[in-house]
Amino acid sequence: MPDQKKSPPAVKLFALAALFGVIVGAAAVYVKETGSGNGEATETASASCPLTSAKVAALTPFMKGQVAAMSPASSPRPIALDFNGPDGKPTNVSAFAGKTLLVNLWATWCVPCREEMPALNALQKSLGSDKFEVVAINIDVGDDEKPKAFLDETAVHELGYYRDASMGVFNNMKKEGLAFGLPATLLLDDKGCLIGSMNGPAAWDSDDAKALISAALAPAAGS
Repeated sequence: MPDQKKSPPAVKLFALAALFGVIVGAAAVYVKETGSGNGEATETASASCPLTSAKVAALTPFMKGQVAAMSPASSPRPIALDFNGPDGKPTNVSAFAGKTLLVNLWATWCVPCREEMPALNALQKSLGSDKFEVVAINIDVGDDEKPKAFLDETAVHELGYYRDASMGVFNNMKKEGLAFGLPATLLLDDKGCLIGSMNGPAAWDSDDAKALISAALAPAAGS
């Protein structure tokens, strides 16, 4: 029987993006308002991120093509998220001060998440540095067996293993109006201020994605 042609990753992800409404519906079942240790979202004025508005304006033209679903932040503000690091100990976004972050929430039961993880892995391999990191946070409930097995099976070894089994990190983003289902992604500047957000998958290893991240790493005007 002849082998079937595989769809290019970008085509797959666009097809999966069309199914995002299903994942949103699934999230209503799987993602529940559970306690987590994540505090209530702090209402912080945009004044806390004085340079981010200029950064958002500069990056908006790069939110196109394969990353067109990224929405520029209408009110740049600090984002507080608590989760566990690769050592299993509690950490948070502030621990990455000085780094631009692409924060991505994923779960093994989320098909679009599974499809885009290799692309996130490739982006980290290509652009990861002391100035940029892909922080992919798994929110499966239970132990580490399933998410770690999935990462091994798909050879996703460039990403740090970040985890929040309580799903509180999702609930926190949901309260901020930044997550409606999975995958959910935030682009944060080196001070932890919100630049943009995306719900649904993207081809993070594409030229469009790399151009967006490279632009985000450029010094902000007036800095």
